[in-house]
Amino acid sequence: MAKLEVVQKPETYLIDATNYKVGRLASYVAKMLMQGHRVFIINAEKAVITGKKKPIMERFLFLRSRRQLTSHKVIKVWYPTLPEGILRYAILRMLPRKKPKGREAARRLKVFRGAKDIPEARRLEIEDAKLVKPISRSGRVIRYMTLGEVSRELRGGRG
Repeated sequence: MAKLEVVQKPETYLIDATNYKVGRLASYVAKMLMQGHRVFIINAEKAVITGKKKPIMERFLFLRSRRQLTSHKVIKVWYPTLPEGILRYAILRMLPRKKPKGREAARRLKVFRGAKDIPEARRLEIEDAKLVKPISRSGRVIRYMTLGEVSRELRGGRG
């Protein structure tokens, strides 16, 4: 039997990224973009990355050092340091960016720092991606950093 796909009219969604886990949010948004929807994300600096501060920063600083090691030739790899760039890049890496449909999907994504009002967009809540309380089911404290904090560390205290 053939699997029936639900064909929806593409819509415009607005997502407030406050207290959303970056990876989960990115996977949901990438899937929506591939379905043809437009997505606007606001408050990117308030999205969170779970984990301890040291491993999170080691990961981002490793990417940065890799970029600096190739100083004698043209740098082909670029890693963002602003919160909206980090979130946008996390989403774009989940798209098939070498195919035309993936590039089209990437054009339908807009990420903003701070609050912004987009009147034609429908607000969307993704419950599975929210960090509701900082305690896991086993009772442990969930450590996390916001993208704003990560950005400040990467930029040496500047913004």
